[in-house]
Amino acid sequence: MANDGSKRESAAANLAGGHVVSARATAVGLMAIVLWSFMAGTVRIVSDGFGATLGSALIYTVGGVLLLIFRRPAPLKQFPRKYLIVGGLLFVFYESSISLSLGLASTDASAVEVSLVNYLWPTMMVLLAAGVSHRRHAIARVLPGAVVATAGVALAVGGNSGLDWNAAVAHIAADPLPYALAFFGALAWSVYAVFTPAWSQGVDGTSLFFPCVAVALWIIHFASGQGWPEQMPSLESWVFVVVCAAVIAGGYACWGYGILHGSMERLAIASYATPVLSTAASAVLLGLALSLPFWVGALLVAAGSVLNYLVTARK
Repeated sequence: MANDGSKRESAAANLAGGHVVSARATAVGLMAIVLWSFMAGTVRIVSDGFGATLGSALIYTVGGVLLLIFRRPAPLKQFPRKYLIVGGLLFVFYESSISLSLGLASTDASAVEVSLVNYLWPTMMVLLAAGVSHRRHAIARVLPGAVVATAGVALAVGGNSGLDWNAAVAHIAADPLPYALAFFGALAWSVYAVFTPAWSQGVDGTSLFFPCVAVALWIIHFASGQGWPEQMPSLESWVFVVVCAAVIAGGYACWGYGILHGSMERLAIASYATPVLSTAASAVLLGLALSLPFWVGALLVAAGSVLNYLVTARK
């Protein structure tokens, strides 16, 4: 009887990373990747109407309001102090660094390069999750799949944008700050995703951290000396502020629930799809064509993800 009960419990949930893993929570976390795929295209449309810094501040302000309405945070006294302080700082730093790095990119080509650096976060997550899993040779086992998937991301995103790798090296040497911000932002996000499930004790701070990001972005906007656009933004721009806010806020809400209650390893592997889906969705929204390198890169991402899935499935 005890053995049967153990089997039923194992089938329903697995214990990992200090929390009970729920298949439903993992599925919710995967929804974040789908929602985030529309992020780049909608942000670009908002930025065209309001400018980069004002557009980002408006998006996160509206997103913060939506989260406070539909997903109110727990009382502050329920938050573990380490999660509230360290987790909150990591969350705000990541969002602010990405906004700053894209704003500091001097050309469209530099913006693509900075985005590619930011997209290192899935690889960092996979390696970090493997490193803290306490399984023997875990990092070595996931490394081949991580390399293949990362190469696929670079090819899918960079190839579709006509990225010149020699020019990219020159851009980094001439102005390393935006690239450094994107790199450390990606590292901060991977640390947040892997470690906060243990720190949070099941309390999700997404709805609390999101308005803090909005405050940081307003500070960045006013510090940059930029004001309101001279020409009144169109109704379409305002609509996309709401759409983009809903996409981003909804994505973070799903992701926060997923990493706290779902399988971190599965979400880390699936996160490789984020930049590929984002590039595809941006092409649709902005009326761009998808090149052959994109499709080859997408296949590499799928191959690397399958490799890592097979590795993690063998306990």
